[in-house]
Amino acid sequence: MTRTANAKAAKSSRKVTAKKASASPARKAASKAKAKTKAKTKAKTADKSAVKSTAKSAAKLPEWNLADLYQSIDAPEIARDLAQIEADCIAFEQDFKGKLAEETAKDGGGAWLAAAVRRYEAIDDLAGRLASFAGLAHAGDSVDPAITKFYGDVSERLTAASLHLLFFTLELNRIDDAVIERAMQTPELGHYRPWIEDSRKDKPYQLEDRVEQLFHEKSQTGYSAFNRLFDQTIAGLRFKVGGKELAIEPTLNLLQDREPAKRKAAGQALAKTFKANERTFALITNTLAKDKEISDRWRGFEDIADSRHLSNRVEREVVDALVASVRAAYPRLSHRYYAQKARWFGKSKLPHWDRNAPLPFAAKGAIAWSDAQDMVLQAYDAFSPEMARIAKRFFTDRWIDAPVRPGKAPGAFSHPTTPSAHPYVLMNYQGKPRDVMTLAHELGHGVHQVLAARNGALMAPTPLTLAETASVFGEMLTFKRLLAQTKNAKQRQALLAGKVEDMINTVVRQIAFYSFERAIHSERRQGELTAERIGQIWLSVQGESLGPAIEIKPGYETFWMYIPHFIHSPFYVYAYAFGDCLVNSLYAVYEHAQEGFAERYLAMLAAGGTKHYSELLAPFGLDARDPKFWDGGLSVIAGLIDELEAMG
Repeated sequence: MTRTANAKAAKSSRKVTAKKASASPARKAASKAKAKTKAKTKAKTADKSAVKSTAKSAAKLPEWNLADLYQSIDAPEIARDLAQIEADCIAFEQDFKGKLAEETAKDGGGAWLAAAVRRYEAIDDLAGRLASFAGLAHAGDSVDPAITKFYGDVSERLTAASLHLLFFTLELNRIDDAVIERAMQTPELGHYRPWIEDSRKDKPYQLEDRVEQLFHEKSQTGYSAFNRLFDQTIAGLRFKVGGKELAIEPTLNLLQDREPAKRKAAGQALAKTFKANERTFALITNTLAKDKEISDRWRGFEDIADSRHLSNRVEREVVDALVASVRAAYPRLSHRYYAQKARWFGKSKLPHWDRNAPLPFAAKGAIAWSDAQDMVLQAYDAFSPEMARIAKRFFTDRWIDAPVRPGKAPGAFSHPTTPSAHPYVLMNYQGKPRDVMTLAHELGHGVHQVLAARNGALMAPTPLTLAETASVFGEMLTFKRLLAQTKNAKQRQALLAGKVEDMINTVVRQIAFYSFERAIHSERRQGELTAERIGQIWLSVQGESLGPAIEIKPGYETFWMYIPHFIHSPFYVYAYAFGDCLVNSLYAVYEHAQEGFAERYLAMLAAGGTKHYSELLAPFGLDARDPKFWDGGLSVIAGLIDELEAMG
């Protein structure tokens, strides 16, 4: 998602809802809206934002139209649909609770259970519409009291309603294997086989019904409350740069300014404000780490990241192999690249605030929104006209919100909402080359979400690992097209360097984040961590990943505080590295055998959550379980660095 100073780290962790044994449709939808992000309703949806958004540049950029969900936060349809959700959940519980095992075992049990699943899915879709609208409204302005109250009220009502659904997946997973297999021979239920089999993978970690209910209800005053506290605190922070009080997104953007003094001032302003708020962020981090430890212990997860691996449907050994490969490659990737970048600046080392500084020979000037749109759509069209057709709807149908506004969520994301609607993309577009790549990235997600929606509310969601594959592939298409069109040697060098930086931010930086999270969650089991201790761990993993050519100045120890992934989706970050390395291998297949590739690729995206990643990659001859697989993807990055070094 975002390519700000912290690249994808500043991105909202809102791609795919984590699947837990206790997740019901309404609960999943509430989680989607919160974890998948919040963004403000425009015009019809949140009139107040138009008053607040006074920047001239904002008027030139598109703002989304959320009326496809609801006209406004006061729309009468919202009260109607909330009442319907509550009634439907109660009726569902009355009709099916305590009956699944017995009825499914009878003749015709498959058709009976299929009818139940269809009702469950319909509730999920409507709840997803409500939760998505509330979450998107909140992402647009997380400090507006009316919107904040609306978001909280909707989340609470959906959580309360979904208590009546908790029994369903719990009972479903307790049905005898032979009985459920026989029932799935019925075509109506067989349609839902991927979802049923996926759900039953959570069976070992389910708890007794009353405990699941307690976990579910307490989430509103537990981790959900601390997620909201983080969002509101981040959105409300101000950073004093050059006499101006800036929000976090424009401050981070200054880390990519051409003026060294501005980059330094921004880096120091970030450190100063973070330092002043370190106790709040340390409290949030400690509380959420403890909350996760309690949940993991009760459910019986062995490793601190096993719940994430389960939701991603990826094996722990595969992730461990990825992490080991990337960490071993630090010296030939990030260490080597940053040393080369320092030489381009005529230095032996770069201060940390210059890590993402524009190269001296890079093209100057902002990229107009219309040009960014054309670049991405043309790249998509050259690969697949169908892909470009879907992506174009985000522009023509106002599915994108691009301006920077006070109170708006930082970073970028594509929220799938629900299959009966369509995705929405949030950006903070400021005309940087990385913003073009961000647009390509989010539209990759958007195309994926549109294609997968045909699987329905239960089977459209895709594990994070494959979700990030779609977005990174969209970036690669755009990058390759721009590179082919660029004839100037220095501009080609700048493009290559920008791509390498993006890859390092996607692979090296995210694995460093994963290492940081592992250290925090492991140490938290022994007691609370002070902000100072968290900062020490941060500096340790950052120093290892960045290498000797990046000089870590005082204040950088606080930069862990604003990464939303650590708060909203623990251990989410390795999915970026997984997706980037996978795309490197996938694109190599495309370059060597283009005929029929686009069709196979779109079919992979359209599968949504109906197939395991290994099954989806098989048509391309790829196997991520091969220990050597990751080295191949990393070699692509190393090869680009070789090319840059040869250019001088």
